[in-house]
Amino acid sequence: MTKLERAAPILFGLLALGAWQAAVMLLHVPPYIVPGPAAIIVAFWADKAGLLEALLSTLTVTFTALFLSAILGMVLALAMAASRLARAVIQPWAVVLQVTPVVAIAPLIILWVNNPFFALVVCAVIVAFFPVLSNTATGLAATPPELVDLFKLNGAKRWQILFWLRLPAALPYFLAGLRIAGTLALVGAVVAEFVAGSGGFASGLAYRILEAGYRLEIPRMFAALTLLALAGIAIYATLGFLSAAILRRHGDV
Repeated sequence: MTKLERAAPILFGLLALGAWQAAVMLLHVPPYIVPGPAAIIVAFWADKAGLLEALLSTLTVTFTALFLSAILGMVLALAMAASRLARAVIQPWAVVLQVTPVVAIAPLIILWVNNPFFALVVCAVIVAFFPVLSNTATGLAATPPELVDLFKLNGAKRWQILFWLRLPAALPYFLAGLRIAGTLALVGAVVAEFVAGSGGFASGLAYRILEAGYRLEIPRMFAALTLLALAGIAIYATLGFLSAAILRRHGDV
């Protein structure tokens, strides 16, 4: 990749922001309808402490959910690879959870789980665990048959084949699923915070967005949205960097 190709997304973003600011100024668009980038920066600076504290709250839920999703997805994928019966039991219900909109069941989860933080984490896990499960299960099933036969010829037991052959072979799939799960965990956390914020639980950037909307503080709302977008980009990029480093060390890239 050339230097120009690396710089192209940044240059495009700066041009888009400049065009946005120019359009807002030339068309005299009120900031309570569409604020310009300058107004968003001013709004962020005016409530910097509150917005960053809310971002920390949202990221705490996100990373807790990502950690639990990685463990849950890996354990369920291993169970599915080890037993056909486990696959028959787990796979349909995992799909049901994945296709059920979390916004529809979040109020029930918040009602059933007495602790607001854990309720948010549960909602985010429901959204985020499936890519880890699906990708890891695919990786475990994609082990070359000739290697499996070689292990069997050398007297390897079923659990030895699973842990010493299939699991390392599934590592790239697991990391790819984890990268997707990172952004989905953020989405799940924000959706859950919207529901919890509507019920009066003040935490996270989603609540700040609701609060700003009620008060018609649109530049502040855009500042919170910008922080969420930057957090999502940072999570995706960081997990991608870690995945590449792990695979390079593992010898897969």
